[in-house]
Amino acid sequence: MSPKELLYIEDALGHEQFLQTQCQQAAQALQNAELKNYVNQLAQQHSQLFQKLYGLV
Repeated sequence: MSPKELLYIEDALGHEQFLQTQCQQAAQALQNAELKNYVNQLAQQHSQLFQKLYGLV
């Protein structure tokens, strides 16, 4: 893998980590159980994407 490709993956990892954190924080602030569950699912999806990207390195 080229150094430029590694930089792209590193950047994507940072984005996924940020999005997961934002979803987790939003879910904690939500009162609506259905919406909270949906946002927690989004956080889990971002976590899974992070793991897949991390596996490429």
